[in-house]
Amino acid sequence: MADKNEDYVYDEATGEWRPASEMAAPASADQRVVRDSAGNILCDGDSVTLVKDLKVKGTSQTLKQGTVIRSIRSTDSDEEIDCRHETIKGLVLRTEFVRKR
Repeated sequence: MADKNEDYVYDEATGEWRPASEMAAPASADQRVVRDSAGNILCDGDSVTLVKDLKVKGTSQTLKQGTVIRSIRSTDSDEEIDCRHETIKGLVLRTEFVRKR
């Protein structure tokens, strides 16, 4: 059972009250946290779904809302993920346009 004197912090990403010990310093210099548009943590190998139609620069293609992108990889930026699509190789998406599947 939880300690009665333990502090709780509201986690905006999940919408839950969590113990402060769980919320303390989730990311260090070596460990970055990449989150999708809903606040879920993304890891290498996850599948994501597009939340809006996206025109792909350099091609005449548009990726439609609901398109599933499999096997993502994190990049140097917390706001971008590297991924592959059947028709587009070397695709980089901003995390604000995807949701974890």
